[in-house]
Amino acid sequence: MSNVDKPTDDQDIVEILRAVRVGDIVSGTITHVGRPHGTAVRLDGRLGLAPADIGPLDVSWCRRSDEVIQVGRHVTAEVVDVDEKRKRIGLSLAATENPELWAFLKGLHPGGILSGEVADVQQFGVFVALDDGPPHPVYPGVGFITVPELSWRHFDAVSEVVEVGQRVTCSVLCFDTHQGEARLSLRALQPDPFQEFADAAREGQEFCGTVTKLVPFGVFVRIAEGIEGLVPLDELVSTPVETPEQVVQVGDRVKVTTISLNRDARRLLLSRKKADPDPLSP
Repeated sequence: MSNVDKPTDDQDIVEILRAVRVGDIVSGTITHVGRPHGTAVRLDGRLGLAPADIGPLDVSWCRRSDEVIQVGRHVTAEVVDVDEKRKRIGLSLAATENPELWAFLKGLHPGGILSGEVADVQQFGVFVALDDGPPHPVYPGVGFITVPELSWRHFDAVSEVVEVGQRVTCSVLCFDTHQGEARLSLRALQPDPFQEFADAAREGQEFCGTVTKLVPFGVFVRIAEGIEGLVPLDELVSTPVETPEQVVQVGDRVKVTTISLNRDARRLLLSRKKADPDPLSP
């Protein structure tokens, strides 16, 4: 019986896991496909005593899983997770499939600055072809900006903020290991209008704003460019109502006063009934 075949206890596995580091390159044989955590791999040598698997999103950035994952296939992968609690090693085949791109992305740090050209604009976000680093094997650009990270200010369509061919400079948020992308923020390098508003705002201050959205628990009111606050249902009018539609509609101009402001959460609570106790009277 080989060492790998011998029974092992939890302490042996823990010792093995403590010897493995994220970033190590390892090899092994695929033993099973379709496990809850992904594809099971029996690593070569003594590492084979510890369970290892390739997560569904760590298989490949450019090929279908069934082209890459086959029982009996010997693979080389990078360790992306060592979980002592669950006693398992997480692997990525994408890392060894695209070593140049993986190395570039691993070298990025949150808060770093990257520039590039907008390569594609979609409803779900924007792809950026970066000035530095290799291209992506599938996507139009390695950089990606989600919709919320485009601007602090309200907009209805992504095309209102950026367009294909536009030069952008962004802050790095993180390295998305599942897509092989650098997640970026355009708004992080722009002044936050909420913080500027908070510098001068005070409790009880009155504003005239526009209703932008109705929700079961209240309404959102825009009181300045880039500044929206929530008027809870019980702060709409003095007489209790069941739905906001009973008293306001989107587009209505209303008078409100500030109740509270949370800088960290960027949350503003407003009251309509305190600013205008009887708004329905003639």
